[in-house]
Amino acid sequence: MSGTSAPPEALARAGVVAPRPPPPRAPKPLWRSLFGDALSTVISVLGFAGLATLLPRLLSWAVVHGVWTGGAEACREGGACWVFLRAKARLILFGIYPPDQQWRPMAAILIILGLTLWSLAPSRWNFRTLAAWVLGAGLALLLMSGGVLGLEPEPTSAWGGLPITLLLTLLSLAFGFPMAVALALGRRSEMPVVRWLSVGTIELVRGLPLVTILFVASILLPIMLPDGVDIDNLARALAALTVFSAAYIAEVLRGGLQGVPIGQVEAARALGMSWWGTTRRVVLPQAIGKVIPALTNTVVVIVKNTSLVLVVGLFDLLSAGRAALTDPQWPEPYVETYLFVALIYFAICFSISRYTFWLERRPALGGAR
Repeated sequence: MSGTSAPPEALARAGVVAPRPPPPRAPKPLWRSLFGDALSTVISVLGFAGLATLLPRLLSWAVVHGVWTGGAEACREGGACWVFLRAKARLILFGIYPPDQQWRPMAAILIILGLTLWSLAPSRWNFRTLAAWVLGAGLALLLMSGGVLGLEPEPTSAWGGLPITLLLTLLSLAFGFPMAVALALGRRSEMPVVRWLSVGTIELVRGLPLVTILFVASILLPIMLPDGVDIDNLARALAALTVFSAAYIAEVLRGGLQGVPIGQVEAARALGMSWWGTTRRVVLPQAIGKVIPALTNTVVVIVKNTSLVLVVGLFDLLSAGRAALTDPQWPEPYVETYLFVALIYFAICFSISRYTFWLERRPALGGAR
């Protein structure tokens, strides 16, 4: 029989009753979800009571008595000091980068954002997009570092804020993903030495906190290099984050590789495909498609882990917010500053989560070549 189903008219003429879709399920009323049983009622009442207690105080602090204009003296009277964020927004977003050159980190952020928006459609997952990312990342690093095209050179010790967070996330994933693929394939290899090396690397990195790996990259890595060779703090942090992300992504990919039916591999080999061709065209696309939610969780963790690079002397977004609070002229509005930083982190992580949720609901991920 053909794999395609016959139209309903042909089935009716043949006397076959076509299956009907199930009737639509009526949506559950909101009041029934909140007060459908005793436990839901108790939870709903406690939740509404908590909101009724906390929400008026929060609105009074943030809106009614919030300070939106003026200076530091106005913030000492009480209420949320939102004017502090307006005064220190550049320091929080760009760190101690020279104020007259802050158009350069802003341009780097726009390049990364533009490439991200361009790459959302699976139909654009091709080598042209990969080349655009390589050129865009290189241009962003060139703008930040300077020293060419008439740009003043700026050391990585002056970089900070949101560009550091975005660049470390982007570069650690770009370098860590190929390493993760190699480790995941090596862990499933039939060659004992390759398998033992892959397992040892993954388990060693996963068994250490990221802070420890950052300290190793900051202290031991310069000792291991030859005399006269030195790397800056950004490269040290990137090396630590790359190894960390590779180990965790490798375990995620291993779960996807185990979910690919062995018949797919045998069919590809029967058609004369090589091991690498089978892995690249048959195994890896299916394995990655199966673990999109887990990959999303790993990416979100890496974005938030960039806040630990302070231990190697870099001022990421969170560290720049802490530095802004050290100004003695202001009354140290910790809550407002951390809310602002948390909102940026939430916007990045929530956008990643929603995009991958949309991606995994697509009928196929094979739009890219």
